[in-house]
Amino acid sequence: MNSFTNIYKTLNYSKYSYFRRLNLLQVCKSRVTRHHGLATYSTDVKEENEEMHTDSEDNHHPGYDYLYSGHIPTTRFQKTLLAIGSGITAIVDPARDDMVSAFGETTGYFALQRLREKMLKDPVGRQILEERPILNSSTLDIDYLGSLPENTFGKHYWKFLTKNGFSPDARLPVQFVDDDDLQYVMLRYRQIHDLFHTVLGMPPHMLGEVIVKMVETFQTGLPMCALAAMFGPVRLGPVHRQKYFTTYLPWAIKCGSSAKFLMAVYYEKHWEQDLQEFRQELNIIEPPPGIGRKKKNTENAS
Repeated sequence: MNSFTNIYKTLNYSKYSYFRRLNLLQVCKSRVTRHHGLATYSTDVKEENEEMHTDSEDNHHPGYDYLYSGHIPTTRFQKTLLAIGSGITAIVDPARDDMVSAFGETTGYFALQRLREKMLKDPVGRQILEERPILNSSTLDIDYLGSLPENTFGKHYWKFLTKNGFSPDARLPVQFVDDDDLQYVMLRYRQIHDLFHTVLGMPPHMLGEVIVKMVETFQTGLPMCALAAMFGPVRLGPVHRQKYFTTYLPWAIKCGSSAKFLMAVYYEKHWEQDLQEFRQELNIIEPPPGIGRKKKNTENAS
């Protein structure tokens, strides 16, 4: 595990390389353009992007070094090492948000592609991809959300943040996704994770996280979500585990498969809406009663 940690640190250090940034900034600026808010590439860049995920050789190409701010280029072999090491670490210690993030990014390429295509087919999803809204303290008026009526979605989200000591700034940036649009899809997923908790009525303790991850598995298809949904119940106590399998798992499966595509929801436009009404619009089944409200400040990378 120490060797894996050293590899991870080395990859992180690469993003601070002045020489690389200086020489490659103009390369990517000249070869990557945007059309209606979506990244488009010249033919040779598209071919190189496909080779990154199909060739068995070392496909490192310098053009990837500046796809977006903070991007760390990795080969298929490096991604495999990161996926294995981060996956094991995330299972052993779910609070390691850096490992959860690394596993999600190194295993989620094809799922992110499907999510992007599905968002493009939805008018609201396409709008989100074009406008690229960011959810953090710079764009979110927390005090305003706290002033909203008790029944509103925004007020419930404010309660979720304040009662649990959470911040919209806690989500880690994307580093290992080799596509600008896909890195935004991953970032959007991370930033609306707490909104999933709010609209699903699930607290952020271990049982609530496992339930949300099961819903997200059906909604996103991300291997990271499936891994958490698979191994999460092992960490539950006997009582919670029984409740999960008898009550919450059937609800999560039904909710995740029948609800509207939650990645194509512009949540920022629904703060003032009644939460129950919002759930009905999203075809979200009323959460099962009786789930606890213990506070646990983890899952910053979800």
